[in-house]
Amino acid sequence: MPNRLKKEKSPYLLQHADNPVDWYPWSEEAFRKAREEDKPVFLSIGYATCHWCHVMAHESFEDEEVARLMNETFVNIKVDREERPDIDNTYMTICQILTRQGGWPLTILMTPDKKPFFAATYIPKESRFNMLGMIDLIPKLEKTWKEERKKVLHSADKISSGFARTLQLEPGNQPDTGLIHQSFQKLKNRYDTNYGGFGSSPKFPSPHNLTFLLQYARSFQNVEALNMVTHTLIKMRLGGIFDQIGFGFHRYSTDPHWLLPHFEKMLYDQAMLMTAYTEAWRSTGDDLFKQTVYEIADYVDEQLTSPDGGFYSAEDADSEGEEGKFYVWEMEEIRSVLGREAAKLAVVIYNLKPEGNFRDESTGQQSGANIPHLGSRLKELAEEHKMEEKKLEEKLEEIRRKLKSKREKRIRPIRDDKILTDWNGLMIAAWARAGETFEEPLFIKKAENAWKFLSDELMDGDNLHHRYRDGEAAVPAMADDYAFLIRGLIELYLATFKTDYLKEATELNSRFLEDCWDPEQGGAYFTGKKSEELLGRQKEIYDGAIPSSNSATAINLLQLARLTGETSLEEKAAQLFRMFSKFLEKAPSGATFAIQALIGATQTSAEVVICGSENSEETQKMIRATRNSMKDPYVLLLKTEENQSRLAELAPFTENFPIKEQPTAYFCHEFTCEAPVYSVKELEKLIRDS
Repeated sequence: MPNRLKKEKSPYLLQHADNPVDWYPWSEEAFRKAREEDKPVFLSIGYATCHWCHVMAHESFEDEEVARLMNETFVNIKVDREERPDIDNTYMTICQILTRQGGWPLTILMTPDKKPFFAATYIPKESRFNMLGMIDLIPKLEKTWKEERKKVLHSADKISSGFARTLQLEPGNQPDTGLIHQSFQKLKNRYDTNYGGFGSSPKFPSPHNLTFLLQYARSFQNVEALNMVTHTLIKMRLGGIFDQIGFGFHRYSTDPHWLLPHFEKMLYDQAMLMTAYTEAWRSTGDDLFKQTVYEIADYVDEQLTSPDGGFYSAEDADSEGEEGKFYVWEMEEIRSVLGREAAKLAVVIYNLKPEGNFRDESTGQQSGANIPHLGSRLKELAEEHKMEEKKLEEKLEEIRRKLKSKREKRIRPIRDDKILTDWNGLMIAAWARAGETFEEPLFIKKAENAWKFLSDELMDGDNLHHRYRDGEAAVPAMADDYAFLIRGLIELYLATFKTDYLKEATELNSRFLEDCWDPEQGGAYFTGKKSEELLGRQKEIYDGAIPSSNSATAINLLQLARLTGETSLEEKAAQLFRMFSKFLEKAPSGATFAIQALIGATQTSAEVVICGSENSEETQKMIRATRNSMKDPYVLLLKTEENQSRLAELAPFTENFPIKEQPTAYFCHEFTCEAPVYSVKELEKLIRDS
């Protein structure tokens, strides 16, 4: 029989709409049924591009026998973690408390009043080794629920109390620069000197660690930190984690060498890695980093951009029921596509082997399939093969295009086409920052188009929504939505100097503080006042797959304070750091985006206001000189005849800087303002001497 997921918008829920399991979406209807029938609730949380979610679905949720047991024993609820991160965060915390691990699919058993008493991740259909399977587990759980109810309810109360304790954060002292250096040392201790990255395997890109190290390198003139970043970014770009044929980064590497990826592609990874490669180029001028930014841009534009300008969420790892099938190659196919001579070059350059170039993750056997990856940079490969670099580049591009054309004829992994406000905010910030850095108007246009889409479709008066799909905006905004969208608007202002973006950022920040901020102790709750409360409102500072909302908020508050002169925002940032100081002291490398904000808070800021016509060549030269020469943190504002009244409303201190006949730069550093200068040369000298 069809279950109740048919009317949902989430691609993940729709994947389960034809299961024999009688699924409910998360709803009062489901919990009411559980109370009326005195049944526990089976909560299954996953997402559309999750490999092990597909495995459990195929083994158990599509199986008539398992479905019968589930339907008889439980009221079954299916949740998309990306659509409802509030539910996922709450019950993932429970899972980590109970099992000391987490992941997806997430399986929770709870009472009809939403109190959990059992947690697990993937559960096989049949019991094997030390894993109890669904066929054996469900009858045991049913027996326990019916015969040991008091014990179950006592356990549920105890677990809920344990969760409540995780919400009780105690503020500490204002963190100082010592914490910044500790963060660097912690990352240095985990750094893989051979292949880059941190730890062994699985190895995640963790771009916020890289942008922290870049900021650390600039602020403290630390060459070692810069080398850690550049080495990592080069190894990733050459490895199998980067799609050498169609571009874009896969989720993570299952080995230390960045060779065998988990093949799903997430929007947030593209956004944050675009930013990391952009910032690395700013620090080094390495052409490979710029090339990688443009390649990520090509992938996002081709596969993850909606016709209306918003960005889709992800592409799956699986196609035709097999992970990575879309991306790997057998030797015979390479030869048939490329012909003998080109195939010979491709085999050597992309490290392809007749027996396959990686071992199957589960069996350890050679797979017979190949993941194209590079052993060295193009210049080194050209020298090795005694070819001109330009000639090799042309040949490889021809090979890549032919393989891509062939690959497009395969069945492509499914795309999760829901549009999430928080991930779109990250992508807007990445496009804008890259557009400003590389002076690429097309990138900035992509960011502007996405903002227009979000403002049209996901904002309704004062209400911001989290998810859009198939014409419907839904789910009240959470802290991530506010924080990352504000982040995108700030970067859009800095890239364009359009005061509308600064106005939208300040207004959205005010709404965010009203909706999510804790006025007593500081810091932002993950959920807003209009969200379902669940077991309690959480605050997050840990930077996981994406930075936490509080880490991003710290950066936003400091930047907005310095752009507008509103010092109360800087005071809120200080309060936020005190709120989370004890966590930061225990695990500083677990919140490197927050520590990046701390660098900005503890370093002396400089402010540059350029007054003049935006169309003036001299004005543009001054802007370029400031962007290229200034060290973060700094503030750059452009005041023109057209925007001066609006800018005065947003940043009242700019009234003190008059517009003159010729472009003028006003430079302030360490709370002291220099005399105005009228040439790029004079401005560059002020920056150098500061």
